[in-house]
Amino acid sequence: MKMIKTDNKKTMNKYVPFFALAVVMLWIKTYVSQKTQFKLDVDGTLQEMLLFINPLGSALLLLSLSFFFKGARKYWSLLLIYTLMSVMLYANVVYYRFFSDFITLPTLFQTQNFGDLGGSVVTLIQPTDALFFVDVIILSVLVFSQKLKKESGNFKTRAILPVITIALAISFFNLALAEKDRPQLLTRGFDRNYIVKYLGMYNYALYDTVETVKASSQRVLADSDDKTEVLNYTKSNYAKPNEDYFGEAEGMNVVYLHLESFQEFLLNYELDGEEVTPFLNSLIGDQNTLYFDNFFHQTAQGKTSDAEFMLENSLFGLPKGSAFITKGRNTYQAAPAILKDKGYTSAVFHGNNGTFWNRNEVYKSFGYDHFFDIESYTNLTEEDMAEYGVMDKPFFEQSGVMMESLPEPFYTKLLTVSHHFPYHMDEELTTIGKATTGDSSVDDYFQTARYADEAIEQFFTQLEESGLTDNTMIVMYGDHYGISDNHNQAMEQILSKEITPVENANLQRVPLFIHVPGMKGGIDHTYGGQIDLLPTVLHLLGVETENYVQFGADLLSEDHEELVTFRNGDYVSPDIYSIGENYYNPETGLPIEDEQLEQAEQLQKQSNFELELSDQLVNGDLLRFYTPVGFTPIDPSDYSYQSTSLEETE
Repeated sequence: MKMIKTDNKKTMNKYVPFFALAVVMLWIKTYVSQKTQFKLDVDGTLQEMLLFINPLGSALLLLSLSFFFKGARKYWSLLLIYTLMSVMLYANVVYYRFFSDFITLPTLFQTQNFGDLGGSVVTLIQPTDALFFVDVIILSVLVFSQKLKKESGNFKTRAILPVITIALAISFFNLALAEKDRPQLLTRGFDRNYIVKYLGMYNYALYDTVETVKASSQRVLADSDDKTEVLNYTKSNYAKPNEDYFGEAEGMNVVYLHLESFQEFLLNYELDGEEVTPFLNSLIGDQNTLYFDNFFHQTAQGKTSDAEFMLENSLFGLPKGSAFITKGRNTYQAAPAILKDKGYTSAVFHGNNGTFWNRNEVYKSFGYDHFFDIESYTNLTEEDMAEYGVMDKPFFEQSGVMMESLPEPFYTKLLTVSHHFPYHMDEELTTIGKATTGDSSVDDYFQTARYADEAIEQFFTQLEESGLTDNTMIVMYGDHYGISDNHNQAMEQILSKEITPVENANLQRVPLFIHVPGMKGGIDHTYGGQIDLLPTVLHLLGVETENYVQFGADLLSEDHEELVTFRNGDYVSPDIYSIGENYYNPETGLPIEDEQLEQAEQLQKQSNFELELSDQLVNGDLLRFYTPVGFTPIDPSDYSYQSTSLEETE
């Protein structure tokens, strides 16, 4: 018995200092990373303290798992756990540099996208990133070193429990303080920045895992009664059509141009005295084109796929990951299916792999007749290819030919890729200079935007030459931001003003053009978002939407409520902007007056409620329990895109 005690004491004397060194290094590294690499808007002494202590509890708890291993395996297990936590931290740092967001469990299942992301990821890596793994190297050297004698003794449970108890005590103390400063932190976790700020990176990962499992179980537990609250809300939110516009495009073809990474500030912007987007600028004054200058993207981690999801369904994307991937087999009542009953043929054109964002599967659930992916584009040279597929000019040229072969009327969507991060373009293809902020992402952004503008003009000319112009509605929309708020310092030089919270919200505007031959055009200042596109387009086509489950409302309707809800729970309206935990006057950029606070809080409740109901519907797949009168449900097994080609449509 004495020998066991002695061995345990020797083991403790040797291993505990090694363990303590690992805990301290991981704690400090994580704190410094959270402080310097993420924009968490830490405000006040309490939040500063929480940011400092929140890595300690999780580092202590997770590394203490090594105590359960026997003999020298304690050292190897600790090194493995430490390395995995370091990799997770660094992966989030790199991810955050572009997306201003954190990795979630669903994004890890988006593996079909990984093969196309290589160049973008390399652009985000910095030489100083090697510092993230200096501590891993130090621990590895110690573990491999013969000078560190690894005792073969084992820890008894009563020796391990105090460490775990201390770790849990720190974590619960952290959570209690966080809940005091931010009530309902975990029950209304729309914004991941708050979770990381208050609870730390590793606790956030645990929270995200629990929430993901909970969301996945909703479909199994859902039943027909769950749709009632959703139906009641969407019917009360319905905006009846504007008589002046209803049916203005009835019977016409529909062409969506999906403008990758296009932000509204590009319109009418001059770089060194030269218009960046001269063709799109000319459409703003076109007599048959409506231009919405207060139109916002509402995407989250799904980015491009979120934009598509909203415009096809008028449902919000998910708070984590992409609905295209995790909910691709759900029941939907999407635009292609709705218009199929009106005699429309539907098709998507995209010069990238069909598996990207799971498009080759989710489009079947939407009811698309055809999907022309990279395999449909022929005789391409190396110069015709961008990092994410076919360059816009050859893409539009070939897509236009394929589109002409479709039976009319048709509903089509063309997804561009040239104007995509990291905005690299061969010099011989550029027709405008770079900006000179010193930030390459911002400086190159204008050259790819000009190229996209030229490609769109080419497509309009092609439509006119094909004779389709007079019977085609063209809808052009920006899918999401191109320049994240990590580049606001450079954007201040571009815009010649400070990027305040209100200005940052304004930068989430994206262009929306709706061109209809014979329709009265002009600039429309209505506040709206991508969630509103479907009812707007359907009403222009003369299709009533009252019986459909849609969270958006017709932008042209007099009943349209000008409230734009963002996926993280923030919102914008003509009078109040909700950003983070604060409310602002959009005109002055200052906090709102006290008399507006009740209105602001009421709008916040409405925004949160909308997001909750949409998530319930998507996670529970509730549309399987509801079929509107006159709608024919889609059977995805009826569709196959394996051999879609130009010849097949002729």
